[in-house]
Amino acid sequence: MRITSIGHAGLLLETAAGRIVCDPWFTPAYFGSWVPFPDNTGIDPQWVGSADYLYVSHLHRDHFDPDWLARHMSKDATVLLPDFPVPDLRDALEDLGFKRFVQTRNNQVVEVDGLRVLINALVSPTDGPIGDSGLAVDDGNVRIYNQNDSRPVEAGPIEEFGALHAHFLQYSGAIWYPMVYDFPDRMKETVGKRKRRNGMARALKYMDQYHAAHVFPFAGPPCFLDDDLFHLNDFERDEANVFPDQFVFLEYLAEQGRENAHLFLTGTTVELSGDGSCVVEQIPEREVARIRDDRRAYLLSYKQKVQPVIDGIKAALPADRSDLVGQLKEWVEPLIATADQTCAGLNGRILLEVAAVDGGADELILFDFLDRRIDLYADEEVRYRFRVARPLIEQLVRHREQDWVNELFLSCRFEASRKGPYNEYVYTFFKCLSVERMTYVEGYYAESSGVEDYARVDGYVVQRHCPHLKADLVRFGTVRDGVLTCQLHGWEFELATGRCLTSDDRKLLSRPCRSGEGADAAQDAAFPEITAATVD
Repeated sequence: MRITSIGHAGLLLETAAGRIVCDPWFTPAYFGSWVPFPDNTGIDPQWVGSADYLYVSHLHRDHFDPDWLARHMSKDATVLLPDFPVPDLRDALEDLGFKRFVQTRNNQVVEVDGLRVLINALVSPTDGPIGDSGLAVDDGNVRIYNQNDSRPVEAGPIEEFGALHAHFLQYSGAIWYPMVYDFPDRMKETVGKRKRRNGMARALKYMDQYHAAHVFPFAGPPCFLDDDLFHLNDFERDEANVFPDQFVFLEYLAEQGRENAHLFLTGTTVELSGDGSCVVEQIPEREVARIRDDRRAYLLSYKQKVQPVIDGIKAALPADRSDLVGQLKEWVEPLIATADQTCAGLNGRILLEVAAVDGGADELILFDFLDRRIDLYADEEVRYRFRVARPLIEQLVRHREQDWVNELFLSCRFEASRKGPYNEYVYTFFKCLSVERMTYVEGYYAESSGVEDYARVDGYVVQRHCPHLKADLVRFGTVRDGVLTCQLHGWEFELATGRCLTSDDRKLLSRPCRSGEGADAAQDAAFPEITAATVD
């Protein structure tokens, strides 16, 4: 098996049973903030785009590059699709013209034309854009695991897949913390050092868990070529910088006594054999030295190539002003109204400072999770504050972007402050600005709380949240002829048995009502009814 780095988390796997391209990323991402590092503009798009299979691990823009996929990737490629709780990835790929999909099941091996494939899907609200994944491939001779930047928590499936010849994993930061926060410099330095060390230590733990014969660090860091963000690059091996490069990580592994990891820069190819041997075809040493020893000059040269693209991305942002509060009230307020778990977890207010760039006045917008409203700020007490340039917010709101983490926060083009510790509900809320996503997250948190919620319908007590995507069946359920249908996606369940009529891997908890259930107010609260208004 030959495997080539095509930049960042991008891989091209060449096997006897076909070629698989993973996470091809070439277009500057997150409002032009992130750029693949090292430079991958010399990779032949026709060579990559003609692969037989496409695997996109998740929807973050440094893994899912819709512009490049639209222009260069063969739409006849078969997509290896993770088992995510929401259909956003498949929908996005179908919108680009892809039509052949192998829908995998989480941690289950599937045979695909001579390949054994396993995708482990991570589906908690904190996993990427509501879903992250890793890919294991066995061509009958060599087994590899492309973990990219996923963080599996379940031991067993990858180990049981078979002894690994190679393990590809992330070790570097992919976050805006602590750089955008208004912490004192000393605190930023302390936090940065801790995150840098923790990222490499976490990668080492995964190496020790999977025991691959060879390890290849990749999937970061990006580089920042726009003037506003150029300082985020790690030029001097700053111990407080959260973006260490491969050279730093390999030195760290050597200090820990690990000798099976290899430099895997863009353009590097490795040839793996079933006997465990590995031949690394490295890029020219002169280029390695430029990347390693003359980083500033290397990035300045790279910047000259890419800056016109970044300028075009920024120039395309809205320059006029619209009624942001009115649009947010219409779009986001209904989501907050149904978000019981999220509002309880946030338990406060967020101030969005929309910073004018044209000499006009800033606009201060309040996201109130106590009174469940969006309004102009009127000196209410807030726990969280974000300051963002108006064109970015106009873009997000006008396009109804459902995931601001994937568009705004990863860009590092904002400032932030908070009272108290990190609260995962804040960023989870901003990645779930659609009915589908919010419904899933609310159901996930409800089930994770340990509270068992049930509902009554047509003489049965059933679990309140749909086994598919956690939709609240009191809101979305209908019943006809003993079949309960979740209207959010049309999944059907037989009330008498709980059997799913739409898929064979889901089941509804269902039993006949017992005597007296629903006979008084207390019972009604415990078992709310899917009312006659929602029954066909």
